Amino acid sequence: MKKVFFTFLASLLLLSSFAQSDKYHNAMLPKVAAMDTTHNIDMIKDLAGAFERIGDAEKTQWLPYYYSALANVSTGYMLSMGKMGGLADQLDPIADKADAMISKAEALSKDNSEIYIIKKMIATLRMMGDPMNRYMTYGPQAQQALETAKKLNPENPRVYLLEGEDKFYTPEQYGGSKEEARKLLELATAKYDAFKPASDIDPNWGRAMIQYLMSQMK
Repeated sequence: MKKVFFTFLASLLLLSSFAQSDKYHNAMLPKVAAMDTTHNIDMIKDLAGAFERIGDAEKTQWLPYYYSALANVSTGYMLSMGKMGGLADQLDPIADKADAMISKAEALSKDNSEIYIIKKMIATLRMMGDPMNRYMTYGPQAQQALETAKKLNPENPRVYLLEGEDKFYTPEQYGGSKEEARKLLELATAKYDAFKPASDIDPNWGRAMIQYLMSQMK
């Protein structure tokens, strides 16, 4: 009788676990899909908050905090588009929030290439607030984070996307090159073609940026 009872209890616990997993997946999937197609600042901010709430509810999943950090960084990039400096007061609080989120993600997933991709983007965002005065501080931080991301997973296509993006936007007198950017973006495309995300909610963003950058070099 005891054996039957414990088997029944184990079955209930397993079903409960599957139900929670389905609930988490169903909450994440449409929001993850929206990350690569949403270009409205207010909507991206909403996604950042939604991912954070999922992370706080789940407590053991790194992806919600990762996407919250990515969404926060994306709002900062949108705010700085077409501007050069003088934005530290606006961008620093966004970078601080992204830092807090990616730290929570890293606590749940150590030595993760995707997390270092976000760290690179946060350092770049801080530099964009005041490029002239911050380049020597945040430039090396961004580069180190990207190198770590590549070391942890040389097949991560976002490594080469960010390298190409840097080459594209950096003036030639400071080491930028549209031709080198093109080669890196072509490499990134090949990496994307071969890349297999662990699930349909794991990171797989970035192709749209490649398409945009390549269109600007025609």
